[in-house]
This record gives sequence, structure tokens and C-alpha cells, in this order.
Amino acid sequence: MSLNKTKSWKVLLVSLAAALSFSMLSACSSNNNNKNNNVADDSSTAYATYKGGTITEKEYDMDTRVMKFLSPQQAQFMELDTFKESILNQQAAFEYQVGKATDEAKKQAEKEADVQVSELKTRLGNTFESELKEQNLKESDVHDYMVRVLTVYQDMLLKTTDDEVKTHFETVKGDFTTATLRHVLIGLTGADGKERTKEDALKLANEVKAKLDGGADFAEIAKQYTDDTASKEAGGQLKDVLLGNYVEEFKAAAQTLPLNTVSEPVLTVFGYHILKVESRTEATFDKLTDEQKEAVKNSTASQKLESFLENDLGPLEIKINLPKSSAAASESGTNSGTKATEAPSASPEATQEAK
Repeated sequence: MSLNKTKSWKVLLVSLAAALSFSMLSACSSNNNNKNNNVADDSSTAYATYKGGTITEKEYDMDTRVMKFLSPQQAQFMELDTFKESILNQQAAFEYQVGKATDEAKKQAEKEADVQVSELKTRLGNTFESELKEQNLKESDVHDYMVRVLTVYQDMLLKTTDDEVKTHFETVKGDFTTATLRHVLIGLTGADGKERTKEDALKLANEVKAKLDGGADFAEIAKQYTDDTASKEAGGQLKDVLLGNYVEEFKAAAQTLPLNTVSEPVLTVFGYHILKVESRTEATFDKLTDEQKEAVKNSTASQKLESFLENDLGPLEIKINLPKSSAAASESGTNSGTKATEAPSASPEATQEAK
């Protein structure tokens, strides 16, 4: 798992996005002794049962409305039966785990939920209230949802050992490699705003590479050709950057390319990149900052939670009683829609929010 998946919303976005979008996977209700006030006394149909509890129709409806609020681009997939079943499995798993969480985990979750809701309100600005209203929600509904998700995560985090963190670091240490490099981006959208086909972008990228192979100065070529406005005036240079901040294909090339060698065109969601790595320093755990060690610990806990959700639900004895939708819509597009997408900017840096 790459740490570039660990964005602001810490838990809410980290590894739970591996198989489905964040909102799909992190759906949950609280345990039976801590039900949401809006659904605590409901007598609606039990949509799922599990060892020690149930998920009712009203609970399911509440959580799906919150998910649509948090991830509106995923709303269409919530009508598919397989997604509904996945959501119910996750609800049961989280509800069960909340019941086993420590008081300290619950306390930390409350604090973190306050922070997350505040950041969400800032990010959505004037649309926050209208989008809540569209889903027939109150701010407290979103806050309660986040508390339930974060309680499970915080419990995993508190139980994560130093040895587990160090072991996990070995699988993600490439994200902490520091490099200085230059690149030329031939974007799928040019500096003039016109779109390019991949074929046209690759043709131009190969022309750029040929010039560089012929001895042209990389900085001058970057200033002339690159569509990355952030590095254009610096001659395409990205100085002392953490490679974990960049999209996967770009990162992999920057990690493995021999120093001072011009790469073949590397395709990412932004277009084709031609890279030259000028220096590269691999990290060791003992040299990480406290903030970086905390990021690795968060990633470790998220991986443990992901593993639980994928591999350890059997003992919960989950049974689903979900009415089949009349719109058993073609699910052929499900795979392509299971990850939330964002419009790329003309930069290889992964879209990240402040942690």
C-alpha cells in the first residue's frame, strides 16, 4: 500500500479505498448500545444480522445518505445490489468492532470527528448546508457517522505496535525516498487548453526525448515544452521532494531510473513525462521525522483494518436480508467506478490535502 493514499481525512480515505471508494467501504453504524439518535428506536426491517446485533432498514438508509453526501460521485453505484451487500457487510463489521473498542479509542474518535467535520465545512463552504439538505441530513448525522468509523480506526491505531510499524515501513519506504529531478510533461491537455490524444502526446514526448538524447539542455527543453506550470520556470526541476507525494507511475520511474539518465516517456493520468533524476536518497526508519513515523503508523493501522474487512468477517456470522432492487442495473461498469476519480491538474504530484 502506498502512503500517497493517506490524505487529509486520515482514516476516512486511507487503505479502505483499496477495493471500493472510501464511502463504500467505511460505511458503519454504531453498536447496539450506541445507536444514532435518529434510528435508535426504529422497528424497521432487519436488513442484516450479525453476531450480537442487527442492521435495520433505517440505519442502512441513514448511512447511505451520509455516504452520498460525502461522495456524491459514487451515488449511482449504491443502487447496485452487490454494492448494497458490501455496504451492509461493512456496517456489520464496524458496528461489531465499535462494541469492542476501548474508551480511549472512542474519546480520540470524538476529537478527530470534530476536526474532520470542521475541515469538511471549510472545504464545502457555502454549499455545506445545501448539500446536507439535499440528502435530508443534519450536521450531527455526519459527525456521528465519522465517530463510528474513527472509533474502529483509533482502536486499531492504539493496538498497533512499534514492531508492526517498523515491519510495515519496509513495504512503503520508497514513499520516503527524497529526490531532486527534472521532468517534462506533455499533457493530455496542452498549455493552450486544447486536448491532445494519447497518440499525439506520445509523438511529441518522443520528439522531446530525441532532443534530450541528442544533448539538448534539459532545463531549456522543459521551459519550451513542459505543460507542468509549477516547474516550468525552474527548468522542470523538482528539488528535494518526497516521492510518496507523486502518482504511482511517476513515483516508480523516479525510484528506479538510473541517475542522470533520460527516461522513456512515462504515462500517468496527466500525460507523458520524460524524467531525469539528479539525486536520490533512500530513507531509513530511524531517520524519519516524528510526523513521518506517525504517517507510517497510520498506514499500518489502516492496513490492519483493511485486512480485517477483507479476511476476517467469517466469525461475525453476517446474514443479509436485503430486498433485491428492481433496477438490477448492469453491473458491468462497477469495476471502473469503484474508485473515486478526480480531475487531474498538470502536475505529477498526487492530489493531497493537509494531514
